[in-house]
Amino acid sequence: MKQAIINTTIHTGEEIINNGVIIIENGTILSVQKEIPNDIETIDLQGNYISAGFIDIQINGGEKLYFSQTPTEETIQDIYESSLKYGTTHILPCLISSSHETILKGIEAVRSYREKHDNGVIGMHLEGPFLNPLKRGAHSIDHVRKPTNTELEEIIRLGKNVIKVITIAPECFTDEQLNMLLESGITISIGHSTVTHKEAQVYFSKGIKLVTHLFNAMTQFGHREPGLVGATFENENVYAPVILDGAHCDYAAAKLAYKLKQDKFFLISDATFLGRKVSSFVWDNFNAHLEDGFYRNEEGSLAGASISMLDAVQNAYNHLDVSADEAIRMATSHVANAIGMGDKIGKIKAGFPASFVQFNADLSIIETLSFDTVTV
Repeated sequence: MKQAIINTTIHTGEEIINNGVIIIENGTILSVQKEIPNDIETIDLQGNYISAGFIDIQINGGEKLYFSQTPTEETIQDIYESSLKYGTTHILPCLISSSHETILKGIEAVRSYREKHDNGVIGMHLEGPFLNPLKRGAHSIDHVRKPTNTELEEIIRLGKNVIKVITIAPECFTDEQLNMLLESGITISIGHSTVTHKEAQVYFSKGIKLVTHLFNAMTQFGHREPGLVGATFENENVYAPVILDGAHCDYAAAKLAYKLKQDKFFLISDATFLGRKVSSFVWDNFNAHLEDGFYRNEEGSLAGASISMLDAVQNAYNHLDVSADEAIRMATSHVANAIGMGDKIGKIKAGFPASFVQFNADLSIIETLSFDTVTV
């Protein structure tokens, strides 16, 4: 049945349309127009604003369960349902450095879940285990390792059409192994890495266009060695996601990053859990507890974040001197473009999923409007 969303200002991801009309049917946007058709069911937003739902490509847990601990369909559902509460309609559950067995379980759980559900679970993010131990952050030293051809081949084969993003430290790879990943179709992100500025530019020239949580677990900008941060700033093709919670990244640093990266700057939650309902957590050698609103491990290091994408968008609006429209794009169209899905999600446009966020002028009131979406 066709429906018309009316009486709203539409942030399409490309433009702002005042008093626009969105026609939807069977979970898909049919058109964006100015006229209200006759004899059609209407959804009146009473003057509020609307955008595409947020996209989170790095989220570790929902309100109850942590994907790396329990890589099951139940956990994926918890992450998805929890995300919807905070305006996020499309997600990549993130599996951090784990045993090979756990990685394969995570891949199979996401594959099986997507076969049963036509919703916003668009794949998974594998963060590790092929990271540099010197920049491992909260990842367990027991699981961080160099790849072998055999393990990498199996992950690529079984992860086909499931793993959308993989975070690696490319300096830990042979040329043959890196080429295997480059040819796999998986979006590669450099993170937890000690690469120099010069080395990073070589990897970027090979086709890598993404880094993992800018500023965190990477070589920093210096006036004699600009590091991975400097290489990211310098290369206009590289996308730079930030965890905008005021702890992982100072707002002043994020503001500078946005000025330099513009439409290549986007937001992630990297949430350990959503809603701050889990106050302490221990899994294997990974531990986290809430301290002043942030998750930290027993060494005092940050152990994932506690924000939602809604928090990140509001922080962008309140601290980065950007418009509400630009803050929304940081969580929608910019994200979709970063993972090569800009022609499928992240905009209000004909053919895109009917998954939306309703908000007011200062982003202080948010409601998710997620209809049954088609698989993308």
